[in-house]
Amino acid sequence: METKKTGYAQKKFGMPTKRYCQMLDLYNDPQLIKDYMDCHSPEKAWPEISAGIREVGILEMEIYIVDNHLFMIVDTPLDFDWDESFGKLASLERQAEWEDYVAKFQIVKPGSASAEKWTLMERMFKLLD
Repeated sequence: METKKTGYAQKKFGMPTKRYCQMLDLYNDPQLIKDYMDCHSPEKAWPEISAGIREVGILEMEIYIVDNHLFMIVDTPLDFDWDESFGKLASLERQAEWEDYVAKFQIVKPGSASAEKWTLMERMFKLLD
């Protein structure tokens, strides 16, 4: 079983990729946090959302949590265009509905698309070869 102490296996894509990292805060309410985590579980996540993420070219997306702070990793092909892809994602089936649904857990402006909620992060360190 993968845990924060044992680590998380990573996919190999057989092509050059790039990574984006973002952050977002949830309301600091244990029940809301539990409910947010629950709606992202494999059993309850909306299949249209995962399909849309893949449709715009995202290879892998992971969300990590500590307290009420979220950290998202997005792996894509090298030719991925962030603005174009997230603009397309916002127009796909049930995406706006999903964003409105999860907004009740997130400290965000109501009606925001995913790209408006999450803050892209700048890499400040990389272990050199």
